[in-house]
Amino acid sequence: MTQGQTDRKRVGETVRTLVMGLWLPALFLVGLLFSYLPAFHHPAPHQVAIAVSASPAATARLQHELDVAAPGGFTLRPTAGAAEARAAVLHHSAVAAYVPGGHHPLLYGAKADGAALETVIRQSFAAVVGQAGDTLAFRELVPTVPGDASGTSLLYVVLSCVVAAYFMVITMQRAVGFGRRAHVATSIGWGAVVAAVAYLAAAYVVQVIPPNPLDLLYLFLLTQAVSLTAYGLVPFFGGFFPGIAITLFVLLGVPSCGAANPAQLVPGFFRFLHPILPMGNAADALRSVSYFGNSQLLRPTAVLCAWTAGGATLVLLGHLRQQRRLAQEAADRTMTEYVPALPAEDPTVMLPDPVALAPHQHHFGDEEPILTGRVTDPSGQPLPGTTVTVMDSHGRQLVRTRTDRNGEYAATGFSDVAAVVIAITPGRPAAVAQLLLDPAAPVNQDLVLGAQLPETCEPDGSGPRGRVSPAG
Repeated sequence: MTQGQTDRKRVGETVRTLVMGLWLPALFLVGLLFSYLPAFHHPAPHQVAIAVSASPAATARLQHELDVAAPGGFTLRPTAGAAEARAAVLHHSAVAAYVPGGHHPLLYGAKADGAALETVIRQSFAAVVGQAGDTLAFRELVPTVPGDASGTSLLYVVLSCVVAAYFMVITMQRAVGFGRRAHVATSIGWGAVVAAVAYLAAAYVVQVIPPNPLDLLYLFLLTQAVSLTAYGLVPFFGGFFPGIAITLFVLLGVPSCGAANPAQLVPGFFRFLHPILPMGNAADALRSVSYFGNSQLLRPTAVLCAWTAGGATLVLLGHLRQQRRLAQEAADRTMTEYVPALPAEDPTVMLPDPVALAPHQHHFGDEEPILTGRVTDPSGQPLPGTTVTVMDSHGRQLVRTRTDRNGEYAATGFSDVAAVVIAITPGRPAAVAQLLLDPAAPVNQDLVLGAQLPETCEPDGSGPRGRVSPAG
């Protein structure tokens, strides 16, 4: 290989390393700029439902005046009287109620639907009423608890559950020896813990939501919707699954959830996503449970359950897919070893390439070995310094290491792969083993090298033949 080819190869490898290392930060940059900014920079009302205690004709006139001030901003619904208009707000079928009367018409608001939305409604109606020389009176009908003065605390409650569930999936990719059952069990257990902690902190410690044990159910469903779906994406997208999960649950989930800016104030794309993504449905469920007497819970409950069921389906499909692949690799290599019943996902999400480990020197939080073994001579004596190479079924080197003074070696970072392990030391025949490497079932593969080859001299007497100088 010429120097130019070497330089081009080095540049290509550098570019590839940078791309693989920076694509996720770049996704965050683009996502935050082109998702959060459009959603939050200019709140404007869109089809905000208002109950009006007036005749259809009077309601139509008021609708026209509001359309002039804010086209498409409000949808007025005439009611039989003030009591019915207030009931519409209390039952969450309208976000405000307007009762005209003399020079002091009355507007009923619901801060629980979002402080920003209530402010926009008050300003819009005050402007219309002011054109006739009247003064708008306001009465809070559904206030938030005192700890939630801004009316946005639901965002942080649901976001804490989303982030905790997502990062659980990320960190559990390093859990060598955990199969799918263990991962799903961890998802359920961790979800219960996260839901309980989030509820207790929000309801009793910080006091930003009214205490209601039903909130636990929806917080738990949110954790399962996120964790099972993210985990189910791993077999299909490998190391790229974090980008997909982050996009769904954070970059799109936060601006569309309606907890920071109510859904009626964000652009159409995010209003479309609001009833679809789990974060928005969890926020709607918590708001209903906390302030609106459990009304209109059918859609949030159904959507959160559908996301959870969809995540579980992805986990099952990924399991079946990897089972078929492992069985096919084993058949192609005519291997008779046991094919694991529950292969784990690709651990290289957190560890891009297989790496060698120092045997018996593992600390809490370190990678656990997937492949271990000991290299000895026929008499059982360890052979330190032996080169151990692991290759995949296509002959590509996965990792190379040397045995320690006890003849032992260790490596990790393998996905489910049919591998060949070769041990070589100068002056002895090599030892070769074929095996399946599976993160859910760590393997111990001992190797025995042949007897020492006899040393012979070259014809010119210059030195021994049959010995190879060790590398490095």
